[in-house]
Amino acid sequence: MKALFDVVCSAAFLYSILRVSTPILFASMGAVVANTAGIPNIALEGIMLTAAFLGMFGSAITGSSAAGLLLALLGGTACAALIAFFTLYYRANVILAGIAVNSLASGGTVILLYLFSGSKGSSSSVASGVLPRINLPLIENIPVLGAVISGHNILTYLSIISVVIVSLLLHKTALGFHIRAVGENPGAADSVGINVTRVKARAVLLSGLLASMGGVFMSMGYVSWFARDMVAGRGWIAVAAEAMGRSTVAGTACAALLFGTADAFSNAAGTLGWPSTLVKTIPYCATLAGLIIFSMRTYRRSKIKRA
Repeated sequence: MKALFDVVCSAAFLYSILRVSTPILFASMGAVVANTAGIPNIALEGIMLTAAFLGMFGSAITGSSAAGLLLALLGGTACAALIAFFTLYYRANVILAGIAVNSLASGGTVILLYLFSGSKGSSSSVASGVLPRINLPLIENIPVLGAVISGHNILTYLSIISVVIVSLLLHKTALGFHIRAVGENPGAADSVGINVTRVKARAVLLSGLLASMGGVFMSMGYVSWFARDMVAGRGWIAVAAEAMGRSTVAGTACAALLFGTADAFSNAAGTLGWPSTLVKTIPYCATLAGLIIFSMRTYRRSKIKRA
């Protein structure tokens, strides 16, 4: 128990929380934007997986990490565009469209990985790019704090900035007001001249862009290669974080960090010799527990309102 306490209270553990929370934070912000517009984007898992593969692929064939990042963002956003096109213009069911994208990404990336690297498991045999880490001036020299905050991948810092950007977008810009209006009452928004379909499409595209940044972090920041289904449910965890945060930016960010802490704890427990089958379930158990607590609180509030 003392060994676990020492690991959890270390600067390295706090550093790992920010690191493993990065993809969840990006994707959960994407979930907030889409859901605020009234389009639940459950394709976050597939979008992240697509971006993760394209980041590796693009950086490997061009020798440029920037090119890999650009291709990943374009590919993930294209997946979101498919969802917007079929659900908004052809009235396809958004849930079924999301499941289709997730399934296509899961199987499609394995096929593409095999064609590109000759392996169905990972691209470790292929040299691909990694996005840079940033050492923060002055802060990196501060004991403990520097070890926790400095030295992260650039996308980790961008994930934190994305929380501020999404909040400003939804509450301080015309597009944000339109997104909120469309999500709350599309009929009323349409009556005052807002193009409901266009606003929802933009929200879905923004959601896809944010999720893509979380996905590309997996293959160009978290590790330096792509592996089959490497997103490992983080897209679904982001959806859960958005639900727990009640579609608010601050609440969702806190929930994402909570789930990131559970993920970091599972990694720490793995280093102490805990059974791997038990360690792997910790993030999902935390997600399930969080949703149960959220559902109970929501149920109690509804009973109070009815009374």
